[in-house]
Amino acid sequence: MNTTFSCVGCGKCCNDHHVPLTLSEARMWAADGGQVIVLVEAFLSDGPGLPTHQREHAERRSAAVRSAEAQAHVAITFAAYNVGACRNLDENNLCRIYERRPLVCRIYPMEINPHIPLSIAAKECPPQSWEQGLPLIVGGELVDQQLAELIQRSRQADRDDIQMKDAICALLGIRTTALKGNGFTAYLPDMNEFATIIDELAGQALPQWSSEWLFHVSDEEIAAQVLAAGAQVATGEPANYGFISLRAA
Repeated sequence: MNTTFSCVGCGKCCNDHHVPLTLSEARMWAADGGQVIVLVEAFLSDGPGLPTHQREHAERRSAAVRSAEAQAHVAITFAAYNVGACRNLDENNLCRIYERRPLVCRIYPMEINPHIPLSIAAKECPPQSWEQGLPLIVGGELVDQQLAELIQRSRQADRDDIQMKDAICALLGIRTTALKGNGFTAYLPDMNEFATIIDELAGQALPQWSSEWLFHVSDEEIAAQVLAAGAQVATGEPANYGFISLRAA
């Protein structure tokens, strides 16, 4: 597969997308007055939630935790909360923080997850974006080495940040996850509290915190699978989060 790409400045990728952030980027986003959304998913070590061929990548960016009698791996994403246009997009669809924009923005339209191939159909870029510009992929391989290095930086940040993210979530009272592939639990923390916790943990030995997690799932069938694996399922209406289902209606 050969693919060319050139950004035409349409701004579609800067609208209605929650942009994943590294820990330092999330702190910067908070300092700039933005809102961070926390998205959580997990898979069970001996149960549902993850195809075998994806296990190595998923485990490297996850924290090992417990849920009742089961071991699970929780992946936590801090993302810029964008409903409508990104707060840094000006009236000409130009980025006001272009020189310090997040890694994911620099990597677009490529994917971070090595198990998700670039799909032109899945992108909102207009056709002319793919009809001009320098070669992006030749023979199925990414040819831009600088872009490849940025992707590796993003993946490494996922691995480096996960224990700190787990500690931050514990101090924020975030301990309910979705099952990977079934959905996400989504939290909108108070940004002053969020920033204060990051600052207090910076450079310190991580405190002891509960690693016990609950699973919020979309239906009784999935709940039965999670319970059969020895994990605990959340009951009742969530008080501090929303559930984003990925299961088709």
